[in-house]
Amino acid sequence: MNKFKLKQILLISVGIACVALGTLGIFLPVLPTTIFYLLAAAAFARSSDRLYNWIMNHPLIGRLIRNYRLYHAVPLQTKIVSVSFLWLTISASAIFAVESWWLRGLLVCIAIGVTWHIVSVKTLTPAMLAEIARRDEENGDNNVVIPNREVFEPNK
Repeated sequence: MNKFKLKQILLISVGIACVALGTLGIFLPVLPTTIFYLLAAAAFARSSDRLYNWIMNHPLIGRLIRNYRLYHAVPLQTKIVSVSFLWLTISASAIFAVESWWLRGLLVCIAIGVTWHIVSVKTLTPAMLAEIARRDEENGDNNVVIPNREVFEPNK
């Protein structure tokens, strides 16, 4: 097996693992979701056009990845839902599942750190959303194939 094929298999494996972790992150508040999907897209971009196009055009996560890729920003609604769900699940865990005071404190510290991170990410503005809608309309549908060479490089 040549070096290129081994690298391709490794990157595809990493991408699939990141998709799995990102999906788990939807349900587990201590796992970040978006960063794993972004890492998966980057791994797929360097290894498989088919998997890259699949994740970029996925009906649930594709737009999130494209928004972040273009503007390094997320919609306000995503921030609100993320922080709300984070605090709901952390609070439920701290109250009902954890008896140790130090572990409760750790959970609260994790929630504060993740909240700070989510809030610090740039919020998509109406102008950014209009630009995204215009780009999607130009492509004729929501299936936007972004060439691999442009991955994660902001358009200027």
